[in-house]
Amino acid sequence: MRLIKKPVLCNYYVTYRCNASCYFCDIWEKPSPYIKKEDVAQNLKALKKLGVKVIDFTGGEPLLHNEIEVFLKMAKDLGFITTITTNGLLYPKKAEKLKGLVDMLHFSLDFADSAQHDEVRGVGCFDFVMKSIEAAIALGERPDILFTAMNENIDELNKIYESICLSNDLVLIVNPIFDYNTVKTGGGLTKENLEYLSRMGKRKKIYLNDAFIELRKNGGNHVEDPVCKAASSALVISPKNELVLPCYHLGKKDFAIDGDLFKLYKSDEVQKLAALEGKLPECEGCAINCYMQPSFAVEMNQYFWKALPSTIKYNRLKGTWKNILQ
Repeated sequence: MRLIKKPVLCNYYVTYRCNASCYFCDIWEKPSPYIKKEDVAQNLKALKKLGVKVIDFTGGEPLLHNEIEVFLKMAKDLGFITTITTNGLLYPKKAEKLKGLVDMLHFSLDFADSAQHDEVRGVGCFDFVMKSIEAAIALGERPDILFTAMNENIDELNKIYESICLSNDLVLIVNPIFDYNTVKTGGGLTKENLEYLSRMGKRKKIYLNDAFIELRKNGGNHVEDPVCKAASSALVISPKNELVLPCYHLGKKDFAIDGDLFKLYKSDEVQKLAALEGKLPECEGCAINCYMQPSFAVEMNQYFWKALPSTIKYNRLKGTWKNILQ
């Protein structure tokens, strides 16, 4: 049963450029412009009208955009919940400008050992994550640590939890890795590791959406009965000011926004493609977290109930539940 018929999330790509080269990502390989302020201003108003609650300014590395704080301020003024995930390389320099503008600030960290983390990320950023934590706390911010869980780093989860998160009173977000397109990440986490993640997710200050685990155990999305509601629960906007459908990772078609995102989203052509969410051949087995998370929230099914306890837990920890209910 569909609970929410409006989109709840916008994945707003400010640029595809990145100052890291993580082996489990191909976004950084793409040439990319930067989004323009006038387009962001127009699109945020349309997103508000469409019913969107959360704006994830993403990339690439979103802090590469020299007007990122302007976009965040625009979004906050319109009442959106804002989120950013960063590798930390630029945060210490921009921390003052970003103060109070990011509701969910995530620092990516995959190993407790600096050499191992930097090898996966393709650049020396471990020390910058540590500096970012220090800078954020000094400003009264409440950042999270985002851990990409892979078979090869599963033993690092507890180390990061105990040595970095608990000691700094930070929430640890566990993000199970996934394969997509031609990027093979080893996303097929073993059954033992999935069970381990589920157990860790019960600990205080750890957020793991247990529906992610359930979905993987069930083989991901199935086109004959899709759980994915990517195109109707979330919007994807590219740095070229295009609406990307049905999702970024599949990207069947890019629609030029041309100043009227609301009209474009409601158009027959867009809605016809959006109706194929989760049903295309490429959607079989998909378990991409950034689209499954909003999908779990808008329709009452087994994944909705699996996701609910951890979702409540995180929003209580962060205090964002009040914004969501407004």
